[in-house]
Amino acid sequence: MSDTTTWIDLRSDTVTQPSQAMRAAMAAAEVGDDVYGDDPDVNRLQDFAADLFGHEAGMFAASGTQTNLIALMTHCARGDEYLVGQEAHTYKYEGGGAAVLGSIQPQPIANQADGSIALADIEAYIKPDDMHFARTRLLALENTIGGRVLGQDYIAAATTLAHAKGLATHLDGARVCNAAVKQGISLREAVKGFDTVSVCLSKGLGAPVGSVLLGPKAFIEQGKRWRKMLGGGMRQAGVIAAAAQHALQHNVERLAEDHDNAFALAKGLAEIEVLRVTTPQTNIFWLDVPVAACEPLRAALASQGIRATVGPRMRLVTHLDVSRDDVAKVVAAFKAFFKDWRA
Repeated sequence: MSDTTTWIDLRSDTVTQPSQAMRAAMAAAEVGDDVYGDDPDVNRLQDFAADLFGHEAGMFAASGTQTNLIALMTHCARGDEYLVGQEAHTYKYEGGGAAVLGSIQPQPIANQADGSIALADIEAYIKPDDMHFARTRLLALENTIGGRVLGQDYIAAATTLAHAKGLATHLDGARVCNAAVKQGISLREAVKGFDTVSVCLSKGLGAPVGSVLLGPKAFIEQGKRWRKMLGGGMRQAGVIAAAAQHALQHNVERLAEDHDNAFALAKGLAEIEVLRVTTPQTNIFWLDVPVAACEPLRAALASQGIRATVGPRMRLVTHLDVSRDDVAKVVAAFKAFFKDWRA
């Protein structure tokens, strides 16, 4: 394919391109110096996001990895631990930052099939108050996790248990807007029970960069010190904050389109006999591909202008740059390949 090819990119919802309206908002940003706290666009975003999710204050940072790390380092001191699912992003995919940079011990716990952590396991892994053990300080959950939505009844039970045991609660809400839209609830309801929340703006919401950390005002002020130490003090950040503000104002409800497209794509691929396809809840689903087919399938898709992370256990992700016509093209490309493929 040529460099000018318009790709159908199913690798992640982080690959979205800013719309013309979003670019216009970026161009019109007032900007100031955010380290001094006088970038009006950053301040507007932080206040807007905090109110939208029902928290006291917000802090804009470069990425969800950074907002999660800041939250962990603010909740936990050196030698403390946090309880987390083995599949969770903060444990598995963020470079071990909590341990390396925060001297915080993760206590990984097996995730259930629905993405939750069993309440009995949460309680069992809380350490006793004894000098031999790390001090358990925090329960960190993720919603959605691998495209699966944690139900509100479960979240209420898990956060209530954690608080009753003296733990704080943090939500890695990388795709919490997807969870809210899927369940037909408000963003405030989706994060109820969590002391702090990280909301990623550069995934399905379509901003080019950035996340917000939300929580009590005193917590956020303490978090700003960690952000500075981690190199996250940005200057004229209003240019990207304006894009994030546009994303929150215009791109939440439309996530339902991504969910519908994921369902249509999964349904079409499920018609291929050799594939095993999961039914998506949101914009992410998985399929099992025969090992021998992976390399030729990758080449065949690329020849059709389709980008995907092809492997025996393959994740496909829909987003605002994937249309229903694109879905039809992808299904057709898969079917054409497997029509002729023989193990």
